[in-house]
Amino acid sequence: KTQEQIEKMKVAGAILARLDEILKREIKVGVTTKQLDAIAEDYIRSQGAIPSFKGYGGFPGSICTSVNDEIVHGIPSDRKLKQGDIISIDMGSYIGGFHGDAARTYAVGEIAPGAQKLIDVTKQSFFEGIQYARQGCRLNEIGTAIQKYVEKNGFSVVRDYVGHGIGRKLHEDPSVANYKEQRKGVTLKQGMVLAIEPMVNMGSYQLKVLKEGWTAVTKDGLYAAHYENTVVITNGEPEILTLLP
Repeated sequence: KTQEQIEKMKVAGAILARLDEILKREIKVGVTTKQLDAIAEDYIRSQGAIPSFKGYGGFPGSICTSVNDEIVHGIPSDRKLKQGDIISIDMGSYIGGFHGDAARTYAVGEIAPGAQKLIDVTKQSFFEGIQYARQGCRLNEIGTAIQKYVEKNGFSVVRDYVGHGIGRKLHEDPSVANYKEQRKGVTLKQGMVLAIEPMVNMGSYQLKVLKEGWTAVTKDGLYAAHYENTVVITNGEPEILTLLP
């Protein structure tokens, strides 16, 4: 991406960083995932952007709302959040011809220590990975670092879903695995923009997709968490577009 294109992507990313702050306040016992979806869509549109996920491949929501054992692509519904739940929200915004993509996992009220550890490890695994999100590193170094950190903490990394390049399209090459692959992957270059998104399960990494064709859940019914940011490769520290400065 050119610097001009990256500046446009910064606008898309900043919308999601602010949306994260809004969702933190709105996620509480008794709120439905559909209500959260409406809040997110209203905010994204109020900023002159379009929710990237709405209608993407037929997806019905503006955000993905994945609760407890749901890993990713949960469909917003009338389900009410309960004390002790965790909810992963994947969000995208499209403005000025470019997308931003981010995900967070939030606690609903007081949660079990193991669930909090899962959220914390998933988030930290992202930061372990982006130590290698810099010019001259190989793509596989990111996933290797994520997997190593996650497994050191007793959890497992999802294999069926991975991160991706992002720009004019929501999903672009290259794929960004969150685990060590046999191949080293491309050499990272300044100006590449990646959506890096570890999805971490409390138990086994195995999953199944529900009959509706979207929601992926853990096979063993244990909790899962998700953390994602849109990241620019530079000749130094990577630049994260979906975090507030």
